[in-house]
Amino acid sequence: MHTPSTEARPSIYYHYQVFKPWLASAHPEQDRKKVVIVGAGPAGMVTALELARHGVPSVVLAAELQLSQGSRAICFTRRSMEILQQVGVADRMSAVGLPWRFGNSFYRGQRVFRMEAPHDADDRFFPIINVQQQFMEEYLHDACQANPLIDFRWGNKVTQVEQKAGHAVLEVDTPEGPYNLESDWVVAADGGRSGIRSAMNLQMEGASYEGFFVIADIRIDLPYPTERLAFFDPEWNPGNTILMHREPHGIWRVDYQLPPGETPEEALRPESLKTRIDAQLAMIGHAGVPWEMDWSSVYSARTLTLPEFVHGSVIFTGDAAHLLPIFGVRGANTAFQDAQSLGWHLAFVVKGLAGQKLLANHSAERVGAAREIIAESGKSTRFMAPPSRGFRLLRDAVLSLSLTQAFVRPLYHWRTSRPHEYSHSMLNSTHDDNGLFKAGPAHGAPPQNVRLGPGAGDGDYLLDHLGGGFDLLYFTDAPAVPESLQAVIRGVRAQGVPLKVIAVGAAQPVAGADQTLPDADGHLRERYGVPVGDGSNGHAQGAAYLLRPDQHICARWLTLDATRLQAALAQALPQ
Repeated sequence: MHTPSTEARPSIYYHYQVFKPWLASAHPEQDRKKVVIVGAGPAGMVTALELARHGVPSVVLAAELQLSQGSRAICFTRRSMEILQQVGVADRMSAVGLPWRFGNSFYRGQRVFRMEAPHDADDRFFPIINVQQQFMEEYLHDACQANPLIDFRWGNKVTQVEQKAGHAVLEVDTPEGPYNLESDWVVAADGGRSGIRSAMNLQMEGASYEGFFVIADIRIDLPYPTERLAFFDPEWNPGNTILMHREPHGIWRVDYQLPPGETPEEALRPESLKTRIDAQLAMIGHAGVPWEMDWSSVYSARTLTLPEFVHGSVIFTGDAAHLLPIFGVRGANTAFQDAQSLGWHLAFVVKGLAGQKLLANHSAERVGAAREIIAESGKSTRFMAPPSRGFRLLRDAVLSLSLTQAFVRPLYHWRTSRPHEYSHSMLNSTHDDNGLFKAGPAHGAPPQNVRLGPGAGDGDYLLDHLGGGFDLLYFTDAPAVPESLQAVIRGVRAQGVPLKVIAVGAAQPVAGADQTLPDADGHLRERYGVPVGDGSNGHAQGAAYLLRPDQHICARWLTLDATRLQAALAQALPQ
């Protein structure tokens, strides 16, 4: 019998709520579900919310009775915020979060590199925002609870998954005993120690690095802005690296590498934590400043991924599918992209709008993204924590030279997480004008946000108008979308495929478009690489972008016609 803890997790700044377990005895007999999501972390909850956006119900199983302990993931990228905007929690994240765009690397008391992430008026969100994971999970959980398509079950632990013809049977343990649950699809979002992955004997590919890092969250008043601070080879921790981040509610994150041979148990002793944190505070000139511990943990750097995410009726996502080091804010940010991708791919298969080739595409795209991240984060990891004498000699040489030679300092760059571009996706159109564009987001890229006007709150942006299905950005000054295009659009919609047409450029509503976005100054056209007329014949007519439900570009044309649109939609929805 599963007995999750009913004692609220301790914290000096966050109040944990203990939820009541979902018990089978209080509910009618269970019918077969469309989708069951195992795990209620960021990947699981965003997947549920994405499925719901596409009209697909799901059951979310959470083994515990409360949100995860400790701040865990704290740095969320601009693209993550754009994804969270789609599921309705970005405003709450922005209200509590601390935005930033600079990172500083120090060696022997000297700042040797300052990283600056790009940010301009077309960006609604900052490059990175710091919010503790408990708050992010709380916002996602509230959104799940408010959605009638999501059945959230606390205190339900999956002990077995048996795959049968066309579905799976889960054995679920609860505080009153087990019950069986059938589902067409199972999403394994049960974390880095995935029980489902282990039970299926699936092996990850990649590398695990030697050594451990301590995470310590302390409450302290320090006079520093919200910027990343990295200290290399400090006197109190020679040869190793320390990271510091400001968090909301007066909390600071301190990450430091352990010397070889020290165990996690030794590192987490209160006296050890105090000695190290006091030494770090002294090094930055704040010896004796009072502080209070909230939470601490130990982690190791791993760069691992499953070679396939789809196994029969079971689909892996988030940390259950891949394990990534924290350097460069990879984990949760990658999980959000996984969930956004999986949500629409799986929804369209469940609804019969595409065949299972679409799920194969999801796996190929996200495995490719994981491998790209592994290649990038591996470079950062080898610099932060050299795995061999050779890498240490190289790192030490860069450190020493950086004191006097500016040309080596960019080697400190931490290669922060960025959205993957599915440039080789099978969903990309093969008969469009992608190669003819001189600017704008290309095949597989996420969209470029553009500020449209003042609007309410912090303004009106292009991405505020996209999402929910396929989006066709149609650039025109004409009074109507051509009838031949409208006929294709009507035919696609008749098949149940959601397709929104947004006309860009005209001052007045364009017939046949769901919405018209004026572009009097041509700024939106410029950002999307759409040619502007010479003044005598007006703007070029009929350029277009087709965006997938996850907003990634799958086709773009300098001139769109009905045949090309039909072909692109067929390519994006393989049967």
